[in-house]
Amino acid sequence: MSIRPILRFPDPCLKLPAAPVVDFDESVRELATDLLDTMRAAPGVGITAPHVGVMKRLVVLELTPGEVRTYVNPVLLWSSPETQRATEGSVSMPGVTEEIERAARVRIGYRDLDGNERVEEADGFRAVCHQHEIDQLDGIFWIERLSRLKRDRVKARYDKLRRA
Repeated sequence: MSIRPILRFPDPCLKLPAAPVVDFDESVRELATDLLDTMRAAPGVGITAPHVGVMKRLVVLELTPGEVRTYVNPVLLWSSPETQRATEGSVSMPGVTEEIERAARVRIGYRDLDGNERVEEADGFRAVCHQHEIDQLDGIFWIERLSRLKRDRVKARYDKLRRA
């Protein structure tokens, strides 16, 4: 149980796809606990193992305080044709956010920390978070979902914050 250093944009590891978790052992539980501690310290509502330089498909979400959910090897199974816009950001790019359009509803498949297969349907903010974090596991950093102009503006704002 410790707070791990978070990789900062533009670290090249943030653009790499993560490998599936194969062994559901104590090390996966420890990583999930470290991710939760790190996310809370950041602060944030979602974090992936690649955010801390561990290239495994593991996500921790805490959208409501005290309601922690852990997703191992999550994959997007279905997304609705209806979309929604939501403000997104990243623990790897603190201080900047932008609105992104994503599917309004999703169904994901994943495993729990014991390796049991699960399916979850989500809408609203939870659906946005699933898509955001699965993108990260696939090596797609959130700003890649923006137009080039908006992406350049977000990078400029972030660079300005880092220099300050």
